[in-house]
This record gives sequence, structure tokens and C-alpha cells, in this order.
Amino acid sequence: MATNPVLGGGGFHHACVKTRDWDATMRFYRDTLGCTEKIAWRAAPQRAVMLDAGDGNYLEVFEDLAYTGAPNGAILHFALRTTRLDAVADRVRAAGFKITVEPRDVTIPTTNGPGPVPVRLFFCDGPNGESIEFLQNTLT
Repeated sequence: MATNPVLGGGGFHHACVKTRDWDATMRFYRDTLGCTEKIAWRAAPQRAVMLDAGDGNYLEVFEDLAYTGAPNGAILHFALRTTRLDAVADRVRAAGFKITVEPRDVTIPTTNGPGPVPVRLFFCDGPNGESIEFLQNTLT
């Protein structure tokens, strides 16, 4: 696998969508498209799951019963994988982009068996207002 000169062992990690209709979303992405559940956390009515598209790239789904659809679609953010999270955050900040969530360690308490999943992440606003997550971990 080729590496990115800035991100290191990087690349696309996941896109995230919100849904009011958990069952329909799971039928489409899991049952119709064949995505498999990698990790799941929280319980209804605020469930969340990372669905593997088959190549280690994921679709993350957040349940939100109040969600009515965003004017620009259902994508909340997309995530880029990195092995150099803090250096990338410094580079993003130096380029003048707004860090919306500072680099931090988070543990996702899964509900489907893998156990706690530790990740390091940060978010920034991209040049068009898009929300970008940078994610460093070894389990997803």
C-alpha cells in the first residue's frame, strides 16, 4: 500500500451519515450492499455503527430521531486515516484552517464484542465548510 507523504500510512477512513430510520439504513447498507458491522456503540435511540465497505473503508452511521436532513445531504463529515495525527494537526493549523475539535484520545465503548476501541482524532473545517476528521488507530 502506498503512503501519503504528509499523512503517512493514511488515506480515506470513513464518511458519516445521520439517520432517523435505523432499520432502513441497516437494510440498505448492511443487507443490500453487503457492508459488515465492524464496531457498534451506544444504544437506541442514539446508536452508532461503523460498517466496513469491504476494503477497510467505512461508513459510520449515527442514529438521530430528530434528524430532518441537511440542506447539502446527509454526510456529516469524512475522515482521513493518518499515522501522524499531531503533526497533521500542526500543519492544518499552520495553513490557517480552523481546528474544530483539538487532537484528543477517545475510547469508543463498543456494544458488539470487540471491546473498547481507542482512537486519536481531531476535526477541522475544510476550505468549503466541509467537516474533516483525522483518525489514528490500529483497530479500524
